[in-house]
Amino acid sequence: MGSTTLAFPSLQPQLRLSRKHGYRSNGRRHVVLPISASVSEKPSVPAPPPKVPPTESTKPPTRQIPGNYGLPFIGPIQDRLDYFYNQGRDEYFKSRVQKYQSTVFRTNMPPGPFIASDPRVIVLLDGKSFPVLFDVSKVEKKDLFTGTFMPSTELTGGYRILSYLDPSEPKHAKLKSLLFFMLKTRRDKVIPEFHSTYTELFESLESELAAKGKSNFGDANDQAAFNFLGRVLYGTNPAETKLGSDGPKLVQKWVLFNLHPIFVLGLPKLVEDLVIHSFRLPPFLVKSDYQRLYDYFYEAGGYVLDEAEKSGISREEASHNLLFATCFNSFGGMKILFPNILKSIGRSGVKLHTELAQEIRTAVRSNGGKVTMAAMEQMPLMKSVVYESLRIDPPVPLQYGKAKKDLEIESHDAVFKVKEGEMIFGYQPFATRDPKIFDRPDEFVPNRFVGEEGGSLLNHVLWSNGPETESPTVGNKQCAGKDFVVLVARLFVVEFFLRYDSFEIEVGTSALGVAITLTSLKRASF
Repeated sequence: MGSTTLAFPSLQPQLRLSRKHGYRSNGRRHVVLPISASVSEKPSVPAPPPKVPPTESTKPPTRQIPGNYGLPFIGPIQDRLDYFYNQGRDEYFKSRVQKYQSTVFRTNMPPGPFIASDPRVIVLLDGKSFPVLFDVSKVEKKDLFTGTFMPSTELTGGYRILSYLDPSEPKHAKLKSLLFFMLKTRRDKVIPEFHSTYTELFESLESELAAKGKSNFGDANDQAAFNFLGRVLYGTNPAETKLGSDGPKLVQKWVLFNLHPIFVLGLPKLVEDLVIHSFRLPPFLVKSDYQRLYDYFYEAGGYVLDEAEKSGISREEASHNLLFATCFNSFGGMKILFPNILKSIGRSGVKLHTELAQEIRTAVRSNGGKVTMAAMEQMPLMKSVVYESLRIDPPVPLQYGKAKKDLEIESHDAVFKVKEGEMIFGYQPFATRDPKIFDRPDEFVPNRFVGEEGGSLLNHVLWSNGPETESPTVGNKQCAGKDFVVLVARLFVVEFFLRYDSFEIEVGTSALGVAITLTSLKRASF
């Protein structure tokens, strides 16, 4: 299959690395608890040197994959209760790594009975074994976007959406090319539309802060993100259509019906496990909400639908795919990523805030006072902060693939044999916090990716369903909007520190990540 590139070339890391260190030069084409915290005053710490793996002269020993699945039916339910309630997700994996003395092992993944017929997986939790999940010559991705279960196609108009297609399926290339076309066509709108939309967001946060002494970032960001995506991708502000301000709430309800088998909502444990982890919620309950979203995309996405028809995709199928890509992928990503960025920067202290403000404002002033792609290339700390946020809190933490053939998967310590048809699962936050790759892996280090040394680590930033040094094509499953996500994350940091010197936050939890409450915003003074 041919390679299709996105039109954000300046976002690609410019690496000139020697092959002797095991990193590839970029030969491909380039086309993104409850805890209370306020700003700490700890100084920024220097970035640790990257760990360069030693040259391996011999292959690690072959080891049988440890772990087991327990008794049928009982084992998956016990593992589900451990995963959601008794241990929690991170401890669920950490305890098994310690038990088996291996980052590769067998276990069950939720939801299990009665939603998933086969919850058995082989888990990969280190940065060396994890990338096999990106190799579509070795793993199949058909119907695995959400894991061991697939939501009903009644939730997507009766269609299997792009995210659930394997690259070997004919429609995969057509639908992914359609997203590339949309992103390329609207690329010049990203910076101005982001500025307009997020200026409105900041003004609303300031008003709420002045009136109440604190401001809920999540709700305001949801509305801004949804409106921005409508404006930048389709040229139509959803708030000025029949949707009004209902878009984010409609999306969240629809996403709940897709993902409830792997959500924790805070209901009593046994009630929640029975209601949302054991049985599917009926799609008809969200049908009218989905129809309102669909109508918006069918009307607003005319230029994309015209292009779809040229490639043999019906306007109806294309509209359902635009809805999913915009609401589930893009909106969902911004809903998770932006609060995580604020959390990490907020906890890092005023010194980092000042360094970011100085770097960003200096670069913008030297580029005629405008935010441009060229100006952002002169902000190495800002770019590193974004990559570090994506490393430490990847927006989509779970990846799956089914072995297409018998495989050998290598971790740092051993080689494991996987049989054709076995399900492979990776929990990305462990892979991107691998202590054998990153120093201080669990710590947010703002300047970790600054300079050539830091840039050599970008191959291990995997948030986009592929290494940061590689690009999405019609032949892989890397996020079609990879460069778009990185760009809007950079714009968020840039616009924030053009407007503010520093800020303070409280951090709580939500079903999809962290909940941020702003308690202080200090307007720009220099």
